[in-house]
Amino acid sequence: MIFRTATLTDEFDLNTVCRGDGYLFVRDGVGVAGRDALAHVTEQEAVSFLNSLTPSRLSDSSLASNGPILFSLVPFSPSQSAEFILPRIVFRKTEDALPTVTLIADSEDDLTDDKFTKAVTAAITAPPPRPHSNSYRVAPRTAVGHYLDAVVQARDAVRAGALQKAVIARDIEVHADDPIDVHAILLRLRASFGSSYRYCVNNMIGASPELLVSVQGTTVRSHPLAGTAPRTGDPVTDKRLADELVASTKNQIEHRIVIDMVHDTLLPFCSYLDWEAEPSVVTVANVQHLGTAIEGALTEPPSHVFPLVRALCPTPALGGHPSSAALSFIEKTEGLNRGYYGGAVGYMDAHGDGIFAVTIRCAEMSADKRTARLFAGGGIVADSDPYAELAETQAKFQAMLSAIVRP
Repeated sequence: MIFRTATLTDEFDLNTVCRGDGYLFVRDGVGVAGRDALAHVTEQEAVSFLNSLTPSRLSDSSLASNGPILFSLVPFSPSQSAEFILPRIVFRKTEDALPTVTLIADSEDDLTDDKFTKAVTAAITAPPPRPHSNSYRVAPRTAVGHYLDAVVQARDAVRAGALQKAVIARDIEVHADDPIDVHAILLRLRASFGSSYRYCVNNMIGASPELLVSVQGTTVRSHPLAGTAPRTGDPVTDKRLADELVASTKNQIEHRIVIDMVHDTLLPFCSYLDWEAEPSVVTVANVQHLGTAIEGALTEPPSHVFPLVRALCPTPALGGHPSSAALSFIEKTEGLNRGYYGGAVGYMDAHGDGIFAVTIRCAEMSADKRTARLFAGGGIVADSDPYAELAETQAKFQAMLSAIVRP
């Protein structure tokens, strides 16, 4: 297959490109969107497959770094394979350059000016989602009692010295009478969670506040989050809750476990690696977290982004520590198949650059779009209180619930 890349001066919205059946990964208006899957690629073939795509003679040679990309979903379980999708057409928006569009085809005849223009116009032109009424029923998949018991078991395992931390999650389902409008959900997420990594890849949609890892040239970044407090909308109350979050020994321990793992995992790939001396408070619409920004320079030749994804995923923020013991404990105790929840979602290109977020604040849509499965969890350490952990999951569910259940 060959591709053609060009700059685009027409105004367009990445959400419109995605609609509800395309692909999206965007934060603060910067990101990528695509349509029409051309290929589904295995994890073993992904890098070589991207390298096999060649530029058309019609492609702008000055845009060599803006070629095809693979969108990806990485499962929570390290033993399960990641999924990669190649869209036929991809749009990119950056902070400091004109947007670009890449069209992939089998021959030069499919990339002529006329066909290129028609493909671009079709992708960026679509009516906004039409508001309509729907009826919803929200029900737990994981019984609350089972979740509370699992939290107690995790806390006791930490107190006994078997673990330092284990993340226990639960899931709920939203059942709708009519198909749920994914395009409308993405627009609502943009309104409330524009600074999160909003994504739509196959049946997974969401707005993750947590950067797992990004690679751009030799620069590598990560921004792990761990430790959570609610937000109420009242500035005075939220400031008090933020101060309590920073002062909380329980949350600081939970956060430090994550930071140490991310730092120790990335360091062998880097010539230097720097991080904030103290965690800062990262706020989103419904909750606030402790976060620490990490940035470094990759050793030459720089690592491809995906080996870093695999090395980091799942982080202790979604699994626990020590990793193998925590994952084994979760499998025996938690009682749910997480699938892609707690894994990673993002994209990569043929140069090894890419961005992956942790797959949280998400919904797994059924094929008929009448059911959405939501997930939420929290890190359990020695001082964890089961009812406080339950309240934390309730706060985290609100991100997707408020975007789905609209009258």
